[in-house]
Amino acid sequence: MNNQLNRIQTFIAVVDCGSFTRAAERLLISKAMTSIHVKRLEESLNIPLLIRNSRGVALTEAGQLLYNEFSEIFINIQSSLDNVAEQYLSLSGTLRITSTIEFGDRFLLPLIGEFCKIHPQLNISYNAGSALNDLISDRLDLAIRLGVLRDSSLKSRKIADYKIYLVASPDWLEKNKLESVNDLRGVDWIANSNLQTPTHWELSHLTLPSIDIRAKARFNTNSSTSIKTMAIAGFGVTVLPEWMIETELKSGNLVRLFPEYSLPKQPVTIVFPNGHKIQRKCRVFIDYLVEKIKL
Repeated sequence: MNNQLNRIQTFIAVVDCGSFTRAAERLLISKAMTSIHVKRLEESLNIPLLIRNSRGVALTEAGQLLYNEFSEIFINIQSSLDNVAEQYLSLSGTLRITSTIEFGDRFLLPLIGEFCKIHPQLNISYNAGSALNDLISDRLDLAIRLGVLRDSSLKSRKIADYKIYLVASPDWLEKNKLESVNDLRGVDWIANSNLQTPTHWELSHLTLPSIDIRAKARFNTNSSTSIKTMAIAGFGVTVLPEWMIETELKSGNLVRLFPEYSLPKQPVTIVFPNGHKIQRKCRVFIDYLVEKIKL
């Protein structure tokens, strides 16, 4: 019975999320296991519940009936469990978190403060830094990181996306004329060494073909603040989050380059140790961030 309930819960998550990938992220299990749960549920009922296609999933008539019957039941069960947890299982102990300095100061720390008001017995150990720490040896529960990470072996969940812009200072632009996007390949770049491909970007246009830019970095750092400082100082071209340079763009200290082209949105990812059962305090905090962080 427990296995069947787990499969139904996974099926509901797939329907709610619209895909196996997003359902797996919500449930903190692998995409393969998510698919197995739904397949075995269909086998046990001897009827297809989902139609899988390139755009996602769609419900069969039987799937719609099952979803209607059980989704509200599971909502009521979760609500009852949450009520019990709030009264008798309030979060306690220490939650150990690391985040980049810039994202932490702007978004994370205010949310941590609000979260601790909800859970007054919970203590926080916060480490501000850009390196992707060894979570186990550093005794960290969660790491919040920006962009596509170099280390993909860690277990993770995406909590938001943000825009990035290609920028340089007015002084630099006076000395380095950029006639076309292709000129970006031959100029000095300021690179974020935390990213998987810090000097390799694809620029997309609404009507023109995409352009693949591969450049060489003259300055490498793992600090976004240092990147912004060097860009304003006229050291070269760089890529920075929109939320981090709003003031500089308005003041004219930085100029957005080729605004008719866009760069791929970047993920805000929360990372936790692989191979370990995630603690309840971590799961609750992750869900809280997913709900609250809007970029």
